[in-house]
Amino acid sequence: MRLYTRNGDGGTTALWSGERVRKDHPHIVANGAVDEAQAFLGLARAEADPASAVGTTLLECERDLWVLMAELATAPAGRARLVAGESAVDQAMIDRLEARIDAFVAAMEVERAFTLPGENRLSACLDVARTVVRRAERLVVGLELTGSLAAAYLNRLSDLCWALARACEAEHRTVHRGRPGRSPKEE
Repeated sequence: MRLYTRNGDGGTTALWSGERVRKDHPHIVANGAVDEAQAFLGLARAEADPASAVGTTLLECERDLWVLMAELATAPAGRARLVAGESAVDQAMIDRLEARIDAFVAAMEVERAFTLPGENRLSACLDVARTVVRRAERLVVGLELTGSLAAAYLNRLSDLCWALARACEAEHRTVHRGRPGRSPKEE
């Protein structure tokens, strides 16, 4: 199998529905941001215990993003070909994210102050993923996809990344008995 096709050398790429568009087309730019988000979720997953709730949740989200990217890579004329949950985001996917968010938040004490990323490597990876997901969301909102739940999914996914990062920080504090830079007396 040859990896390269040379079809994109002229600055165009194919949509999932077959049409060719410029590589700077808004759908392709948004898809690129989602692709980056998926890669950062993968980086976070590489730092997590694969059998943990964080690891399995991240894997599920990475798989969901393939569905979301298929939807974004479909021209308006081809949207009738989309299948909920397979090539288009559906409400069940958003409901799953909300259930995960609720479960992680319920298991920790949520601080009301702004958080400073970097307490540990996994939470820092999740915070980077969150910011990339937010950028993807802003780009998807600009596409004005009628009837699409892609922007709502990305909105919840960024919330989930925040909750996962805070949960990983709380676990890190429990394991290391306090916050970095503070003595136990200051806790």
